[in-house]
Amino acid sequence: MSLKRRSLALTCAITSSIVLVGMTGTAAAQSSFVSGSSGLFSSESPATPSAPKNIIYMIGDGMGYNHVSATNLFETGQTRYQVEGEPGAVTPVEGGDAVQVFEGPEWIQVAQSTFQDGNSYDPQRAWADLNYVNENFTDSAAAGTAMATGTKTTNGMIGVDTAGETLKNTSEHAIEQGKAAGVVSSVPFNHATPAAWAAHNSNRNDLHAMADEMIASDLNVIMGAGHPFYDNNGNPIATADEDYMLASQYQRLANGETDFTFIEDDADFEKLANGDVSSTKYFGLAQVEDTLQHGRDGDSVTPYDVPQNDVVDLATMSEAALNVLNQDEDGFHVMIEGGAIDWAGHANDIARDIEEVQAFNTAVETVVAWVEENSSWDETLIIVTADHETGYMTGPNNDPNWSALTGAAGLVPNHGWHSGNHTNQLVPLFARGAGSADIAAAADQVDPVRGNYIDNIEIANLTFNKWW
Repeated sequence: MSLKRRSLALTCAITSSIVLVGMTGTAAAQSSFVSGSSGLFSSESPATPSAPKNIIYMIGDGMGYNHVSATNLFETGQTRYQVEGEPGAVTPVEGGDAVQVFEGPEWIQVAQSTFQDGNSYDPQRAWADLNYVNENFTDSAAAGTAMATGTKTTNGMIGVDTAGETLKNTSEHAIEQGKAAGVVSSVPFNHATPAAWAAHNSNRNDLHAMADEMIASDLNVIMGAGHPFYDNNGNPIATADEDYMLASQYQRLANGETDFTFIEDDADFEKLANGDVSSTKYFGLAQVEDTLQHGRDGDSVTPYDVPQNDVVDLATMSEAALNVLNQDEDGFHVMIEGGAIDWAGHANDIARDIEEVQAFNTAVETVVAWVEENSSWDETLIIVTADHETGYMTGPNNDPNWSALTGAAGLVPNHGWHSGNHTNQLVPLFARGAGSADIAAAADQVDPVRGNYIDNIEIANLTFNKWW
């Protein structure tokens, strides 16, 4: 079975056997709901130590509330997080059980603001004006930098502040603490989000320079797409496509001229995922150009109606990375990105958006299983969130009022798109394990619909100033 089909089979198997659990919480947790809120903020989450030994930061790039909802609808025919009503009188839609593993009662659930330096999020304006969230939005560079460094910056800037001065990221901080660190992505390894945890550049498009910086870095794991000798269908090409990586950079890795053990064959990712690890530093370059699956040829009407690439999936890369990083007895930090959710959102492509969210969800399931087999919730923290929302996905009729997504299992939900870009919406954040109670406590701002929320600099600052 190919790695791609193994991932899909895992998703389908889990979906078909999942026990739906309502998230009403304890009485104390219920009392902490904001009136009308669909977001749970509870200090009654299971007690765990405050400082995690390991941090696993999982980012669905562009994955707003309705991206999660659309996937839940496709899988089960029901959902949550939906809102409807006229501006100024928006209310949550009742109902909706937990579907994904991170929606279960063991996880704290809050919202997160995402704006870049100089902008803001106004909870009242967000629900009083349909167009407000289409203004002053962040990009992945600024959002990733905020999440990685604890400092806001300007769109287009990676790992530097608004003046272009270098900022320390939590990967570097982990390494200073004697821990291992890595980045994993379903899009090019030096794209904005993984680069935010691995590079420093005032221009997110300076991809070759960031590739050089990452290749020369102290990271233990770098895995992603961006192969110069393969196309978007996973087919080899004779002349290098150097959009992300120069042929000379590839040759240095492939010829063993760097500190990394280089892998690119699917079978080698599989070996690492199965625990066959022989080095403390791996650079894994998937044999595809832009994305693992989103960029493949063919127009999708429903998910998976176009055959997928037979290329390593995000779940396998994630497990491989964890097995490498877990060799460090002092612990590790890793950022794992489902990056092509954002690409599907920009394209307003609901079929591939669901595919990408499912691939990300399967990676989360794999990581949760890895923690329970190889670590524990007393020493490991998993954070599942987004850097921003992309596409302004809503129900089918969003003018002049908000409308809810609707649909049945196995069908593309009834939906609408209202942007080809990012938005300034709050995004969901789920966390479980050591340190999760600190995240809940830091979510001290209140949105009238989403409930308590945290800003995107807070978790990095907890990492720097409290945990590590």
